[in-house]
Amino acid sequence: MFSLGLIISINKSSNSIAVFNEEENKKNFIKYAEFNVPYEVLEKTMKIDIDSQNKDIKINWIDLMSYLAAKYGGDFKSHYKDKDLDSLLKQLNDGKSIEELTEKMKYFKYYHEVYKTVLGEFLGKYSIQTGIDEETGNPILEEKYGLKAFLPIAKTFPYQHYDDFGASRSYGYARPHLGHDMMAAVGTPVIAIESGIVEVMGWNQYGGWRVGIRSFDKKRYYYYAHLRKDKPFHEEIAEGKVVKAGDVIGYVGRTGYSPNENVNNIETSHLHVGLELIFDESQKECDNEIWINLFDIVKLLAKNQSAVKRINETKQFYRQLEFTEPNLSNFSE
Repeated sequence: MFSLGLIISINKSSNSIAVFNEEENKKNFIKYAEFNVPYEVLEKTMKIDIDSQNKDIKINWIDLMSYLAAKYGGDFKSHYKDKDLDSLLKQLNDGKSIEELTEKMKYFKYYHEVYKTVLGEFLGKYSIQTGIDEETGNPILEEKYGLKAFLPIAKTFPYQHYDDFGASRSYGYARPHLGHDMMAAVGTPVIAIESGIVEVMGWNQYGGWRVGIRSFDKKRYYYYAHLRKDKPFHEEIAEGKVVKAGDVIGYVGRTGYSPNENVNNIETSHLHVGLELIFDESQKECDNEIWINLFDIVKLLAKNQSAVKRINETKQFYRQLEFTEPNLSNFSE
């Protein structure tokens, strides 16, 4: 397990690793983070959290995962056991607080901050359309609590994926792959995972036509790349515009690997989706950006897919079911 007294810095352009003493660094924010929680733990803790909302004692899935990470030094693959989670859950249901149980855990607060930054807006209250009012024609919305982040590929559209985070890439310079590739046909609707604000859209020689969406709390930057040639973006998105989780934002393609715009230089059509963590604004664009492995998170998001409909006149896809969540009321376009 690494020491939090050390800052590990990975330079993407050279693949070099530098270690700095934290006491020598005046800015107090997280400089290095990984997210290695396996799907099985994500799924189990999510279900515990959701089921507890109708009980006297509410259980927070981030508390559970952070406790286990502190216990295992972040290494779930080697150490995770169901009995550890079951024991923690029993103690919480018996009336002990997470503060009591983690009082002597040196790294609990660190893991909690990292995991909350990654998943803090994935679960919560939201309202989803369940029907249409016959008199007014307006959608009927039902309030729920649960997974409110969406798979980045629209419902019913086929895709394939595997764990390719960190694989080598050579275009431009040797570097690790800092995103997650989802193989899908050209024209497949791409879905916003989380509600947020479109921060950038346009051409990038590595990602081709791409969209960057920032979460409302500014801690997560979602990067959707290699969108299709000619008509990559949904007609209603623009820089500075608010998008809802589950909205169509663009279409899968194979653009990129060219300094010239609108070029298909990617052999296989796919969506590259990345998630950057931002603990301080200085991290947004630098040599030591924090990108996390989305493979297990995408497996979880497959439980919540956005159904879409095609408008023949415009040939654009739109979400079928209206959606809203509390955060949206705080932001105007």
